[in-house]
Amino acid sequence: MAMGAADVVPGVSGGTIAFISGIYDRLLAAVAACTPNKLLWLARGRVRETWQAIDGTFLCILLAGIFTSIASLARLISYLLEQHPQLIWSFFFGLIVVSVLLVGRQIPRWSAWSVLALLLGTVFAYLITVAVPLQLPVTGPVIFLGAAIAICAMILPGISGSFILLLLGLYASVLQAVKNFDVGLLAIFILGCVAGLLSFSRLLSWLLSHARSVTLAFLTGLLIGSLNKVWPWKQTLSWRENSQGQLEPLVQSNVWPAQFQQLTGEPAYWQGGLALMLLAVVLVLTLEYWGRQAER
Repeated sequence: MAMGAADVVPGVSGGTIAFISGIYDRLLAAVAACTPNKLLWLARGRVRETWQAIDGTFLCILLAGIFTSIASLARLISYLLEQHPQLIWSFFFGLIVVSVLLVGRQIPRWSAWSVLALLLGTVFAYLITVAVPLQLPVTGPVIFLGAAIAICAMILPGISGSFILLLLGLYASVLQAVKNFDVGLLAIFILGCVAGLLSFSRLLSWLLSHARSVTLAFLTGLLIGSLNKVWPWKQTLSWRENSQGQLEPLVQSNVWPAQFQQLTGEPAYWQGGLALMLLAVVLVLTLEYWGRQAER
């Protein structure tokens, strides 16, 4: 459910939640095991063997939590992002800061290649956060392709699938489809997600098996670079009109809380923001501690 809640927010990745909760490798392995030949196994009656090969119980419970969270929290998170943006972004900022520490700590061995991968990941994620959003037409093929790209981002720590949809100009349409339960649009979106997930997860799983230090360093860089997007206090430099005729921020710059209050005339809520950052850090460290205790 935490992964689903994170995926609803543009700028926060469900992959980050999977990593800090210790299920990332298992998730990639389970998804990568969902190959076309498993359909042949099912056709031959090898149901039990197929279920075990794809870690079916794990996947079903995880997907049930994600979809339950998206369906139930889409409206709430939309409301909170609109009414209390500084507080919500503060919580996610703290979440990603502590994730940098936890993911970086898992790197087995540092080398020149690992440092280079860390820098490349940081620059890549930062460039995505400052990219200017497109406004693609909401058609079946575009939704399918956008879903395939976004799902790849969703399983990468630090890159938000929701933010990729935002860059493509599809986020509002997909969120509206979830709210209104538009079966046709959601079906196309889910098919695109499946196609992207099956193709990308195998590559990422292979990289973690054969070049773990470099891959983890790159993923850590993605988390660092994404901090630019989730900084809570921003000044909007320009606006754009979305497909519903509503104004949305186009270009923003990060400012300190005191500057935010002077520039916008709105309260910065920096005390509450700092408290939520610390709360996120404590929650993640507690979750990580429970995970280590369970392993022992």
